[in-house]
Amino acid sequence: MSTNFPNRPSSPRLTRVEHTTFRVRPYDLAATLNSGQAFRWRPAGAGFEGVVGRRWTRLEPCAEGIRAETPAPVPDWDWLATYLQVGERLDTVLASFPNDPILADAVRHFPGLRLLRQDPWECLASFILSATKQIVQIRQMIGLLCARYGEPVPVPRGHAPEFAFPTAERLAQCTEAELRACKLGFRAPSLRAAAQSVAAGRPNLATLPSLELEEAREVLMALRGVGRKIADCVLLFAYGFPQAFPIDVWIERVLRRLYFPRRRVTPSGLRRFAGTHFGPRAGYAQQYLFHYIRTVDRQRSR
Repeated sequence: MSTNFPNRPSSPRLTRVEHTTFRVRPYDLAATLNSGQAFRWRPAGAGFEGVVGRRWTRLEPCAEGIRAETPAPVPDWDWLATYLQVGERLDTVLASFPNDPILADAVRHFPGLRLLRQDPWECLASFILSATKQIVQIRQMIGLLCARYGEPVPVPRGHAPEFAFPTAERLAQCTEAELRACKLGFRAPSLRAAAQSVAAGRPNLATLPSLELEEAREVLMALRGVGRKIADCVLLFAYGFPQAFPIDVWIERVLRRLYFPRRRVTPSGLRRFAGTHFGPRAGYAQQYLFHYIRTVDRQRSR
């Protein structure tokens, strides 16, 4: 989203665009970018456009894998390789899944679905905004925040302005009213409080990878507006904790309807089941099930 606001600096226009090809297969780019783990990508022709860190980026599937381009200069492409997780051995991930016909059907429909590795602050803030909102609405809120408080990033000549995700320090300076003006509603005070805490180093997000899953989850849940589901989303999508298994209304629906169709199971019972049934890469299984229930199974149920 590239909404303009008065007195905002414009994005630098660069005529030169660098490109590279990531040789990775299978990689279902559409399923990965549309599966509810990141919110800054939009369709553009045969591919997608978005902002990763401080770079406008275009991605397009090709015979070899993924073709990527971004305005020059580009000293290396490690930042994007890490974000896309192109080095992940998907066959190893899938081999860790249990013998489960429901999960197997999800994998069959999206054989190249991957997990991204996102910036921790952007991921945390984005999922604080996700409460009770659909993906299209989350994208709108994030687009408004970026356009008003994010730093401009270079774009190709003739392209509309694009902006990086606002830092915690920048959002910590905002009033609640300013954040509500970006259509955040009741999420505004939670985002503001989280930004102020992170900007003050409480917590230091860079230290979370050194913690055990349960301890890292507790650290995040100490922030206003962060429950277990949001914490697990951040641990999975930003830090790569493989057993983090976010349970939202969609995942609860797939677990209850497809795994326990004739039984009453408590939320804690669902968490225990997910923690044991799906194996050491349960978080990956969760993403397949999440995209499956929202697309394939949703269509079948109509």
